[in-house]
Amino acid sequence: MTSYGEHVSTTVEDGIGTIRIDKPKMNPLDASIQDALGEAARELGRDDQVAAVIVWGGDKVFAAGADIKEMLDMSYPDIVKRARLLQEAFIELARIPKPTVAAIEGYALGGGCELAMTCDFRVVGSNARLGQPEILLGIIPGAGGTQRLARLVGPAKAKDLVFSGRMVEADEALAIGLVDEVCEPGQAYAAAQARVKPYVGGPAVALRAAKEAIDRGLDGDLSTGLGIESQLFAGLFATKDRETGMRSFVENGPGKATFEGR
Repeated sequence: MTSYGEHVSTTVEDGIGTIRIDKPKMNPLDASIQDALGEAARELGRDDQVAAVIVWGGDKVFAAGADIKEMLDMSYPDIVKRARLLQEAFIELARIPKPTVAAIEGYALGGGCELAMTCDFRVVGSNARLGQPEILLGIIPGAGGTQRLARLVGPAKAKDLVFSGRMVEADEALAIGLVDEVCEPGQAYAAAQARVKPYVGGPAVALRAAKEAIDRGLDGDLSTGLGIESQLFAGLFATKDRETGMRSFVENGPGKATFEGR
């Protein structure tokens, strides 16, 4: 286990890295935790032994938002600086060049919901509650909530959630596309492991390219996205995995290649 400050740690087991938040009892995302999450994301992103990453807040709660007590007396210059650092930390999480999944039990609210949305997938226990309640404090989401939420659920539903500040239960979150899987309470981490296990031993360079093509493509128009895809597609012809995968397909049929991740 590697610790990043007092409340964030990482572990790696069987090719799956886990970023763990542990600040009882609600995992408030104070400034030190925000910075630690960014550092942990960078390290796991660079680790060639890690094929996929799970972000987890434990069996009781994922993260119930930012530390409001810490923010209460911040001035405008204070929050301008902190907002930039917060965005940078969450961008590090979103840019982990590997499949990522948030394993959510209990609350994922405010910054906790924004943290979950930096991942490629979200698996939740049926007891989960998600939302962006910042409007109830007289502010708006500041760590990607207005942007990533709209991209996941569409602008009208994002406005519904952000304007009202209401929480959604697991079934509604699944129906609107905010989460990808609902499991029994206490089983989110195991479900997250099962979701990313197939990527261990997979074509790591191609997976990285696929993630980059989708994410970068969403930031521009179709023509730009197609150009990004074409360049990344062509680049994979310089990899060992491409040669291995195609040769295996021709000789043995689909799905039987053993990749080296290079």
